[in-house]
Amino acid sequence: MARPRDAPDRSRVVSGPAPTRVLLVDDQELVRVGFRLILERAGIDVVGEAADGAAGVAAAAALEPDVVLMDIRMPVMDGIEATHRILDADASRRVLALTTFDLDEVVFAAVRAGASGFLLKDVPPADLVHAVGVVSRGEAMLAPTVTARLLERFASAPSPDAVLPRDLDLTEREVEIVRLVARGRSNAEIGAALFLSESTVKTYVSRLLAKLGAHDRVQIAILAYESGLVRPGERSP
Repeated sequence: MARPRDAPDRSRVVSGPAPTRVLLVDDQELVRVGFRLILERAGIDVVGEAADGAAGVAAAAALEPDVVLMDIRMPVMDGIEATHRILDADASRRVLALTTFDLDEVVFAAVRAGASGFLLKDVPPADLVHAVGVVSRGEAMLAPTVTARLLERFASAPSPDAVLPRDLDLTEREVEIVRLVARGRSNAEIGAALFLSESTVKTYVSRLLAKLGAHDRVQIAILAYESGLVRPGERSP
């Protein structure tokens, strides 16, 4: 019996993970168009666009993206305030901050606001796709050229509540993992350094996120530097 013309061919349906859903928030249309082309060619689902922070906040609430590519400097509402509002509404969102200059002072504020990563707008296409994948998995993505300087800023200008609370009662192993997360080590690298399985490290990191009230690994790193648990220039194992 012939299959109706409009009926889906179920024999060709292949199950797999759903594509990452991305929202583009940038006041430059050419930037949005370029990023959309790059991401869609990589199989990433661009669910919407917004030209300012206020529109980005509304779009994030309506479209529920996994990752928001957020320009920092925009009219109406900048990317810092928009990041605050998006994450206040739903902490499961991931924000990847974008800027033109690697010395931009507001990058510091954007990461403190909860951005899970930071990239320059002239990032190569392959690196952009990689960054979206990394951030969507809850990991950190910071441009290598500014990571050290950014963390030095957190160490030299801590927030008033940056001290690790004494009642957290972190174990020696948890402190080791916090230090390695702050050094940008992946779960696999932490496991190799501490002779633990990657799944065990993942469990430790999840527990630390809950204990520290951190949004993601970036926030763990920030707290580690601000509290003095890790200092710039220290050698890691």
